[in-house]
Order: sequence, then C-alpha cells, then structure tokens
Amino acid sequence: MLVFVTVGSTRFDALVEAAISEPVLSTLRDSGYNRLILQRGDSDIKSEEFDGESCTIQRHGVDIDIWKFKPSIQAECEQANLVISHAGSGTILDVLRLGKPLIVVPNPTLLDNHQEELASALDTLGHLKATSIQDLASTISSFEPRDLVLFPPFDGSKFSKLVDEEMGFI
Repeated sequence: MLVFVTVGSTRFDALVEAAISEPVLSTLRDSGYNRLILQRGDSDIKSEEFDGESCTIQRHGVDIDIWKFKPSIQAECEQANLVISHAGSGTILDVLRLGKPLIVVPNPTLLDNHQEELASALDTLGHLKATSIQDLASTISSFEPRDLVLFPPFDGSKFSKLVDEEMGFI
C-alpha cells in the first residue's frame, strides 16, 4: 500500500523529517504501508542517503521515493491509499475531492494560524484527521479511514446564486 506525503511548494522540514523517521515509518509498515512517496518542496533532508534533488531509499521496511517538485501531484494523490499533507487549502481540497483518506499537519512556523484553523474545522466536520508533528505516528496508528465523512462534491450553482443575489438579479 502507498502513502503520499506532500508539503506543497513551501518549506516544512519538520514534516519531511518526521515522514522518514523511524517511529513514523515503523507505524506505517505496521499499518500495512510498504511504499512512501515524499514530495519535499524546498525542505532540507539531513541524511547521507539523500543526494539532493531526488532519490529512492529503503528504511524500516518501507520503500521511499523522495523528490522536490513535479508539475502536478494529481497522479500520486490518485494512487495513494493515504495522503499525509501540510494543511494548505489547495492540497486539502484536491485530496478530499478525490475521496482519499487524509491526515494533515499544520505548519506552526507560518505567520498566522490559517492552516491550523482550516485543519481543525475540517477535522471537527470529520472530513480528515488533523495532527501535529509530535503526534503523527500515534495518529497514523489509530487512524481509521472508514470513520471519515465524505467531502461533498463541488456545486458551482451555489457561487452563481451568491453572485446573482449580490448583483440584485434574484
């Protein structure tokens, strides 16, 4: 089974390091995941195994592909059995619209707490599981995708109605 970890276009060293740490990889392996794809963005990796741009390594029973950026992460999201992501709104919406199980880790180093607010609200609604770097392994261990609430499909008519109301057409 495949887990895809993404930090988007930002730098989130803590999530990247956590994703390839022994506690997280062992938990993923024990949960049935044998492959991890890590999109690291501008994050640094402190490992002699990592050669700079991309690499393939094996740690704690998990095969890991690491790369910086691609034009799209759609294919990785579609293939993944689980997505672990920073709490960026674009990534969250893309993954939830695909109906994929999602664990988000808000980046506490950002200037405001918009990631935390969004993650918390969607966790409360049951669409995803929000966690911290410190609790990532335990969250994976206890995570039950069947308990998630399906995210509603996009409905463009709501926006049209809102614009019509604001313009005085209805």
